[in-house]
Amino acid sequence: MYEKILAAIDESQTAERVLAAAQHLAVLSDGEVFVLHVWEGEPSLYKSCMVTSYEDAQLMVKRAIEKLGAAGIRATGEVAANLYIHAAREITCYARELDMGVIVIGSHRRHDLAARMAGSTAHKVVHLADRPVVVVP
Repeated sequence: MYEKILAAIDESQTAERVLAAAQHLAVLSDGEVFVLHVWEGEPSLYKSCMVTSYEDAQLMVKRAIEKLGAAGIRATGEVAANLYIHAAREITCYARELDMGVIVIGSHRRHDLAARMAGSTAHKVVHLADRPVVVVP
């Protein structure tokens, strides 16, 4: 099925469901998970950044890798610093460069004006990706 799974996480509660879905796919296919967080250091009107530092983002990825490892899943990951709010492009580039079989990403189901105008990261990943994308609600 999918031997290489990219789990794109953020600082929301949805990240736990993304990791669970990635773990499930990895178990089914004896695959490995690459955990990616795109840290957007530039302030924006369209996002609410709960991770305040790059170090916090690194810790979040480290904990996700440890959690997957504790479940017997081979996992690695990294934080990609992105200053211009192009997280979807960053995620799809990582997936392509690392030859991932599938991208797992969360959706926040936002319906506010910012989400309508800018579009969600998950929505953009679905449209930019050249491989399957699993969107976790």
